[in-house]
Amino acid sequence: MFSHIMIGTNDLQKAKSFYDSLLGALGVPPARVDGHRIFYMTPTGVFSVSEPINGEPATFANGGTIGFACDSPEQADAWHAAGVASGGTTCEEPPGVRAGGMGKMYLAYLRDPDGNKLCALHRMG
Repeated sequence: MFSHIMIGTNDLQKAKSFYDSLLGALGVPPARVDGHRIFYMTPTGVFSVSEPINGEPATFANGGTIGFACDSPEQADAWHAAGVASGGTTCEEPPGVRAGGMGKMYLAYLRDPDGNKLCALHRMG
């Protein structure tokens, strides 16, 4: 359904350092830099971070969350640890199993340095 996701940042170098570490825990290569934007290219889509082209400050989406698929709870934990070590802050509950209408999932939540809410998700069998 999606070709790409792009979020804003107020500090491109800080965002690149954070996301290179965070997405590196999922096996994603470091970002390609294209002027005021960075791109993470994968076989399943593109994640990008950009300084706003209108010159206004970047802000996060209240109520928005960007989810990253993980192969295991251990990978989600590594993702979370990489994010915290790179300047992210943990949010929601600690990483762990949650059960609901969508089944059992292992979830880990972070906010990036610009306040964007991120989630690592592993669907459990």
